Amino acid sequence: MDRTISEMKVHSKHNCYAVGEAAMSYLQTEVAVSTRLEIGTNLIKISGGSFNYKNDSGHSGEPLVMLWIYGGKVTNRKTGVLVNSTWESLNGYDDSLTLEVTEPATLCAFFFDTYIEDNEGEIQLTIARI
Repeated sequence: MDRTISEMKVHSKHNCYAVGEAAMSYLQTEVAVSTRLEIGTNLIKISGGSFNYKNDSGHSGEPLVMLWIYGGKVTNRKTGVLVNSTWESLNGYDDSLTLEVTEPATLCAFFFDTYIEDNEGEIQLTIARI
């Protein structure tokens, strides 16, 4: 069996797509569905559905969603870093995000795509304080 290992470096400035203030405001108020995360441990998972971004081609869709968490203080258990805002994605029914919320924050969930006219479906998220 031929194995190939390669590495890729992603630079924090050179490889970063900057999202401006107006775009973030639009995302938060017009695009995303949002909920408040209260103080405590919050477990976020995809509990059903799929994001179908090629409906007309017979594509079955995928259980994935983008998350933007802001406006409070949270620690992602995966990184262990306390932040005021963070991006995350959930990829599949087995994926989860556990946040330690120390100041109430807003959770926004959304999709991004280059052509939304053929999108169909929805994702159900479960947010449990544990």
